Amino acid sequence: MIVAQDGTGQFLTIQEAIDSIPEDNTSRLVIYIKDGIYKEKLEINKPLVSLIGTHRDKVKITFNDYAKKLLGSGEKMGTFGSYSCIVTGDSFFAKNITFENNAGKGSVVGQAVAMYVDADQVEFHNCSFLASQDTVFTAPLPPKPIEGSFFGGPRDGLEKRLCRSYFKNCYLEGDVDFIFGSATTVFENCEIHSLDLNRDDVNGYITAASTPLGQEYGYVFINCTLFSKAAARTVYLGRPWRDYAKTVFINTWMGEHIKEEGWHNWDKSHVENTTFYAEYNSSGPGGCMDKRVPWAKTLTDEQVQEYTLETIFGSLEGWPTLGGSVV
Repeated sequence: MIVAQDGTGQFLTIQEAIDSIPEDNTSRLVIYIKDGIYKEKLEINKPLVSLIGTHRDKVKITFNDYAKKLLGSGEKMGTFGSYSCIVTGDSFFAKNITFENNAGKGSVVGQAVAMYVDADQVEFHNCSFLASQDTVFTAPLPPKPIEGSFFGGPRDGLEKRLCRSYFKNCYLEGDVDFIFGSATTVFENCEIHSLDLNRDDVNGYITAASTPLGQEYGYVFINCTLFSKAAARTVYLGRPWRDYAKTVFINTWMGEHIKEEGWHNWDKSHVENTTFYAEYNSSGPGGCMDKRVPWAKTLTDEQVQEYTLETIFGSLEGWPTLGGSVV
């Protein structure tokens, strides 16, 4: 299938192509997307779908919903309704596409999610993710909100399951908690750009994991690059959205924007005994591991051997490319 805004494909919009796929689809379907800016609030709810663009700088999926937006009911949209794209179909694959939420700064509009992933065996290759606060959410949602009774959004109240995702050669941009959620997710050879909030003390947090109790892996960054124009030592590697957050950086180059202490406890001293924040062979101006908070870990040579894709994901069978299937 081909999507093209100039009418040279079978569909003018990506959502039309997705909607044409049968609900009980059992074979991989590839949708090629020609150059263009596609302003769509996209829902990918079918399994075994691949989206392939011509180039991530030439194919953009964008929308501008945001958490503080008032709905017809008078209630605010909330974080989990603000997505530009949501993936709920398993074994999804995307390549050469930019996913954007251009609603604006979090200080003005609140959270504004570019990509909401609530599916298993999801892969993104050579994609960009652009927003400010809460750019990429990797589900499931935590068991319950910190305040109130509802998270809101289309996935609230559904049964929670382990979701696994893989980002390779991708670019992710944001400021506060811009990679967050409960999934087991690997980021390999990715560029992680922290936006400059022009603050002297804290310019953001890269991750806000909510890894469930008992889940072996949360976020794993391998051979990535962290960079920013923000002031030196003003960005944290992460803080725990939930008590058992797990985030690991392996062989990652870190710019001078990274705080020497590395990690923040979100003003919850008890999480210093429950989280697992670790690094191995960090480098660059912000990669000095001996100045991290005392409750952060340094992986040994033996421990880092457990961070292979097969070990982290359990099995590579069924993945769009990791399992060797044809995308």
